[in-house]
Amino acid sequence: MKTVAFVPIRLNSQRVAGKNLRLLGGEPLMCHILRTLTRTEGIDEVWVYCSDESIRPLLPEGVRFRRRSEELDRDTTLGREIYDSFTSEVDADLYVLAHATSPFIRAETVAAALGKVRSGAYDSAFSAERIQTFAWYGGRPLNYSPDAIPRTQTIEPIYIETSAFFIFPRALWRERHRRIGDRPYMAVVDRIEGMDIDYPEDFTMAEIIAASRTLPR
Repeated sequence: MKTVAFVPIRLNSQRVAGKNLRLLGGEPLMCHILRTLTRTEGIDEVWVYCSDESIRPLLPEGVRFRRRSEELDRDTTLGREIYDSFTSEVDADLYVLAHATSPFIRAETVAAALGKVRSGAYDSAFSAERIQTFAWYGGRPLNYSPDAIPRTQTIEPIYIETSAFFIFPRALWRERHRRIGDRPYMAVVDRIEGMDIDYPEDFTMAEIIAASRTLPR
């Protein structure tokens, strides 16, 4: 099964200006996930999908560049439009969609999830964080009753998708436009590995983490 990983990149980020090229641990943020993917067992090709060819010299060895339309750089662009475009241009049996904003995800985590999908036991996979605390949704408690408050240790956990990676077969996206199928494998990661840099304070936290340890290269 040909497996292609791709990382959508745009340089006009609004919430954290220039974040994909901003240095983290001495190199551009985007390079961390790209290096991880090139070291992930089972991935045949790693692509950057970006409208600006000026990033080519920054790409780690083994990473391919695919130029996308500048129309996909709009603030209103949906992920669906980007995935439609890439999967129509680059053929594969399995896709690994990953994001530059998750620099701490490990190659072993991605490889294990990929193995689960390839085994046929699952039709897709995604990274998620397990949170065991009192949660509310739509103005109502989600995982406990206020009439019988449980201990935190025994409360029903909830799982939050992280944007680190999604693994899906070509047919699932091209026919149903879904990156998560009906039988997904959930790769549970801790708070650091699943970190998603969306806001300036997230980048500050990532810098602290990167300074405290050596990022894989």
